[in-house]
Amino acid sequence: MRIKSYHLAFGLVGMVLGVLLVLQFKVTSESNKSPQVQRVENLSNKASQVREEHDKKLNELVSMRAELDKLAGGLDIASLKNNLDSVRIEAGSLEIFGPGVLVELNDSNTLAKSGENPNLYILHDEDILKVLNELRAAGAEALAINNERVLSTSEIRCAGPTILINKNQRLTPPFIISAIGNQDNMVSALNMRGGVIESLEFWGIQVSVKKTPRIVIPPTVSSVSFELAKPVGGSN
Repeated sequence: MRIKSYHLAFGLVGMVLGVLLVLQFKVTSESNKSPQVQRVENLSNKASQVREEHDKKLNELVSMRAELDKLAGGLDIASLKNNLDSVRIEAGSLEIFGPGVLVELNDSNTLAKSGENPNLYILHDEDILKVLNELRAAGAEALAINNERVLSTSEIRCAGPTILINKNQRLTPPFIISAIGNQDNMVSALNMRGGVIESLEFWGIQVSVKKTPRIVIPPTVSSVSFELAKPVGGSN
């Protein structure tokens, strides 16, 4: 049986296509094994790993931000601010105002009798301290002497004819003590029988106590620092 011409043509075409496919496969296999192609594949794989790691970290960051927002939402900001203001007031770093009393003290204008100690007729640091302690005991929230803020760390002592406060502030009479607090309590404490005012007036020391609806106490000009005192549980 004779082979028709078009059958032969189809056979030749098929052989040619087969050879071409084999050659293409061989070339592709060899190119895939080349260093350049392998390097590109490695870089591509590393890039994919970096993207995955980046996406993972980004998700963690979003989660942490959400947790932080949740925690911040539970904080009482107003309460924290009030606590901070209270600490700053106690430290004397804020100017404050409020109702209170003004206590004016001055040396006696009575002449000492013969044989008497003239020091009994002038004000001393211990007299100022007695008045301050009485005011504190009566609930004074803030104190100043001649506009010099009195802190828990303030020392008051005689320095010749003056009173020394906060290490380097010298005050001279008359001494005006400003006290913010319950007016009635402070006035009653100062004027009690046998109290500080009665004992000062016995020697002619001039004393006046006046209620004032608005007293302004300036911030301290002195700095408070702690070298040895540290909070328990804090860093050494």
